[in-house]
Amino acid sequence: MSIAKNLNFMNATETTQIEVSKTKRSRLKEVDWKKLGFGNFFSDHMFVTDFTGGHWKNSRIIPYGKFETSPALSALHYGQSIFEGMKAYKYPNGDVYMFRPLDNLKRLNVSAERMAMATVPEDLFMEGLLQLVRLDSGWVPKDEGCSLYIRPLLFATEEHIGVKISDTYSLIIMTSPVAAYYSQPLKVLVETKYTRAVPGGVGFAKTAGNYGRSHYPTKLAQQKGYNQLIWTDGYEHKYLEESGTMNVMCIINGTLVTPGLHDTILAGITRDSVITVAKDLGIKVEERKISVDELVDAHKKGALQEMFGVGTAATIAPISLFGHNGEDLKLPPITGQNIGARIKKQLDDIRTGKTADKHGWMYKV
Repeated sequence: MSIAKNLNFMNATETTQIEVSKTKRSRLKEVDWKKLGFGNFFSDHMFVTDFTGGHWKNSRIIPYGKFETSPALSALHYGQSIFEGMKAYKYPNGDVYMFRPLDNLKRLNVSAERMAMATVPEDLFMEGLLQLVRLDSGWVPKDEGCSLYIRPLLFATEEHIGVKISDTYSLIIMTSPVAAYYSQPLKVLVETKYTRAVPGGVGFAKTAGNYGRSHYPTKLAQQKGYNQLIWTDGYEHKYLEESGTMNVMCIINGTLVTPGLHDTILAGITRDSVITVAKDLGIKVEERKISVDELVDAHKKGALQEMFGVGTAATIAPISLFGHNGEDLKLPPITGQNIGARIKKQLDDIRTGKTADKHGWMYKV
């Protein structure tokens, strides 16, 4: 039985009808489409719905903007806050498609159950998401390498100072036109002191606290000239887990090797997509433990051909070197013929309608 059911959180809505209040003035003309960056601009509207009395109610699409909140908001004090990230793309004919939104909803609810929060019904989530993206379809970029980033946010809203599970929640979905998350290959540091997640914890959940706890060690690495970290296991710091806020993958002797999933690693939807596409391209894939010693040894022998992080924001972020024990170990030059680049191109072609979507990943808006 799920945690949510144990807590008597009803996966129900009073109605799927959504009230729409359109903005009086669009901000589309304020966007510099050549300098999007990531997360700098927000579309005209957002979807909001509230969980109270065991039901999701008051579902609405309203102009994007600030909202009032109480300083006693439960999420601010006790961390019941989770989120997701997905993207929508514009096809050459102008149609808009989202990439694997139902998988994002499934993961959102996995996170919600782990954080003892109300889960979100599929009909409510998808109807709100579709209406929102349709309304703001003009915000979906046309330029290559750009997309509409979609951020669902679920958080506790009960006004109560006292450690307890909140009885009320809000779900907000906002969207943002974005370009590439990383513009250059990454320099990463193997982290052997600080820990992202431990067994029995919330490493597999996309909860805000996982990101908050990563800032300080990441800051220390950046002060040394690195962009991100390679997180290792919390007990021995012996095995690779994630790369910054992404899953990590290595190409060793032509084989794509990535840490197997367990409760300290986020089950990345991009991770799953990359593995599937790699197999489609005839690339051997291994999901297993990768020790730091194996990584260093493979580098010394010339067997470590590539490393990259994979996630919604970056898709595939090539790694140019990794630091370990005071030494920077450089990887071979990054080219369009690399396995990571080939997989990224195939994924990009699927998501923009340039090649067949044989896995049924694209969802028409």
